[in-house]
This record gives sequence, C-alpha cells and structure tokens, in this order.
Amino acid sequence: MTGIQVTLKIKTPTTETDPFGVQKYTVTDKSVDDVLVGQPSTSDIENALTLYGKRVAYTLAIPKGDTNVWQDTMVVLPDPFAGTYKTIGIPTAGIEANVPTRWNKKVLIERFEG
Repeated sequence: MTGIQVTLKIKTPTTETDPFGVQKYTVTDKSVDDVLVGQPSTSDIENALTLYGKRVAYTLAIPKGDTNVWQDTMVVLPDPFAGTYKTIGIPTAGIEANVPTRWNKKVLIERFEG
C-alpha cells in the first residue's frame, strides 16, 4: 500500500501586526509523501460534530517519522480528492515501535470553502 503526496500550508508568524493588532503570518507550502486518505469512522464523525461543530470529510494517516504540525493546518489534496481541507482537533498518534504499519498518526480533515 502506498500513500499520496499532500501539500501542507504552513503558517509562520511574522513580527508584523495588522491595524487591529492581529498577528500576521506568512504561508509556505510543504509536500508530505506517503499519506493515506480514508473514510472516517462513525465515531470520528459524531465526535467532531459534537466537540467542534465540524463535518469530517476524510481521515489522513500520517507516516512514521513525520514532524510537521498538523493541528490547525490547511491541507491540499490531489485528485481524486482535489480540494483544500483544514485539520480538525489534535492528531492522534501511536507509539511508532508498536504500530506495525508505516503510519502511526491520524488526523481528521474537513472541506475548506474559503
């Protein structure tokens, strides 16, 4: 089994603020290989809707050794999932040595229209 390449939109704070005092950010793209895209479980859908008021579109499985920040991050998926998504909540992770597959983190995403 092989995953796909996704693009993360990494926000980095700058030293500037807008006229209202809100922090400004620069956004850079970073590719992440071997990410699996799957259907969310019923409990994932219910929990995200109850806890965050968000509708889960997909579940992403993140490869072992990945050090990117997946919380509150925009993710761009290629075809056939083409679109921009935003992560929901905090990614869950297993202990790398105890997980038999190449993926040990799971993050939920919602479709981003904006």
